[in-house]
Amino acid sequence: MPTRVLIVDDDPTQRRILEEIVRRGGHDALLAETGEQAVDRIRTAAHGEIDAVVLDLVMPGLDGMGVLEAVRPDVSSLPVIVQTAQGSIDTVVSAMRAGASDFVVKPVSPERLLISIKNALKVGALQGEIKRMRRKSAGALTFDDLIATSPVMAQVRRLGERAARSNIPVLLEGESGVGKELVARAIQGTGSRRGKPFVTVNCGAIPDTLVESILFGHEKGSFTGATEKHVGKFVEADGGTLFLDEVGELPADVQVKLLRALQDGDIDPVGAKKSIKVDIRLISATNRDLIEMVRQGRFREDLFYRLNVFPILVAPLRERIEEVPALVQHFITKFANEENRRLDGITDEAMDLLMRYPWPGNVRQLENTIFRAVVLAESDRLQVEEFPQIAAIVDGFDVRIPPAPGRPAEKPMPEGPAMIGGDYPVITRGAFDGADDLGIRVVNDSGEMRRLEEIEADMIRLALSRYDGHMSKVARKLGIGRSTLYRKVRELGLEVHG
Repeated sequence: MPTRVLIVDDDPTQRRILEEIVRRGGHDALLAETGEQAVDRIRTAAHGEIDAVVLDLVMPGLDGMGVLEAVRPDVSSLPVIVQTAQGSIDTVVSAMRAGASDFVVKPVSPERLLISIKNALKVGALQGEIKRMRRKSAGALTFDDLIATSPVMAQVRRLGERAARSNIPVLLEGESGVGKELVARAIQGTGSRRGKPFVTVNCGAIPDTLVESILFGHEKGSFTGATEKHVGKFVEADGGTLFLDEVGELPADVQVKLLRALQDGDIDPVGAKKSIKVDIRLISATNRDLIEMVRQGRFREDLFYRLNVFPILVAPLRERIEEVPALVQHFITKFANEENRRLDGITDEAMDLLMRYPWPGNVRQLENTIFRAVVLAESDRLQVEEFPQIAAIVDGFDVRIPPAPGRPAEKPMPEGPAMIGGDYPVITRGAFDGADDLGIRVVNDSGEMRRLEEIEADMIRLALSRYDGHMSKVARKLGIGRSTLYRKVRELGLEVHG
């Protein structure tokens, strides 16, 4: 999805020029004729609807400085590039202090403006990611921080915001990896327990013998190995939110104690002589069919009705595939910063590949896929070559899957030749018959084998000719990175046309 740049200028000629520059740079242009229109459009825009602003400082009525002061409290992470005809130091300093991320002097060249927009978007994305992480750690994450723009996720947002107004138990249902924990955090960050403890318990990752102790705590000496007192997750979450992930994995005996804790607000630590009163907001999550588990007698019916008071279904990523571009950009920004890599984004071809993949592992799989691609990227933009396993599945993409590290590549098995010991093929005379038909000779005029470097050079020349110098396609067909292909082309002194 192209980024959207709001152009604010009272001069119609200047607006048209800026609009054309922005569109040629691959962005969508939004227009505002006055400062008042700009403020209204920024304040009413949905989360992520405007990615950057190009703002004229000198306008009748509400000028650019007034716009900056009006919108900064609401959208402090929105990058704004101010343009001025004066170019004075005082004007620039005032604009930057008011929250502008960059400035340009009229008349601005297309190259200068597009570079400024590119840098502002990168800085804005990084700042937004930092603020999102801070809000998450502070228990203040909201639904505005989630990348959830599809209709099915809009319904999740509406239900989550309603649930946040009360202390009603919420059950989040959905496949593994869809983002149920983030929805739970957004419910807390939107409600009255914002900023209070948010304690997560993965019920499926705790041994059955330790579930009761971890949830409710234990006294010192209450069982073998209990050398110290442990307060338990319920006490840790007192005053805040307890998130029970994969609640369907709880053992039957713990289900009984959980039911009592929810009914009375009392917990019984292992070995304790009296109960402890706790005040928690419970949000549960499951990727199992709890109704079917109740029918099979594997989950208590009374506990199910206690948890399933306010169910919210979080859709899988394949049903909200339109969110993939925003998620990809988010993960690129996140991991490029963590890995100290300079990345400008992803190619259209690679994005098309990711949009056509069904993502059975949902958002978690997409996140791990982008992480791997960022680490392996050889150029400044992620390309199809960085996603070989996905390209091998999606029709229309042909990328060679490299062998796993430390594992030898599978040896090709030519048809016809005899085998020695079942491991290595013996290339008999005639095994490469027809190679000359492809324009590549494997032997020289003396009948001796040619060097691999010579054959590789001929292979690159043939591919460049066959695919009209389209470097991305050539690299994909040869199974190498595009930056590697460019390097080899330079070493060979080849000229690329088209």
